[in-house]
Amino acid sequence: MAADFELQLSVMATYPIKIGPAGICAARNIGDARVAFRFTQRQLAVRCTALGRPMANIAVSRTEHGRRRCDVDHLVAIAAALWVSPSALLPQWAAHGAVSHSVAPTFNRMQEAHIG
Repeated sequence: MAADFELQLSVMATYPIKIGPAGICAARNIGDARVAFRFTQRQLAVRCTALGRPMANIAVSRTEHGRRRCDVDHLVAIAAALWVSPSALLPQWAAHGAVSHSVAPTFNRMQEAHIG
């Protein structure tokens, strides 16, 4: 049984998995939050690295532009670096099933509360 699982993983790894709507929304939310807190991509990467999750600024850029998947460990590190809950970076599903793509107003209020 374990051999079947290993074989399945190796086959699965050869096919890239596209980033879905929730991943794209999270990527946009990460970018919106970073900009709201006035961090550069490099500063966010340095903060994530300091929190124990090494990340280069190119990884932040690719994540924000939906060219790199954001695993849960990176999501948690990014959230901590931005002083927000990881769930704040995930999509907020509306009653219609649509994804909210703009969280900038929320992060602006969070920033004001943090600074003030």
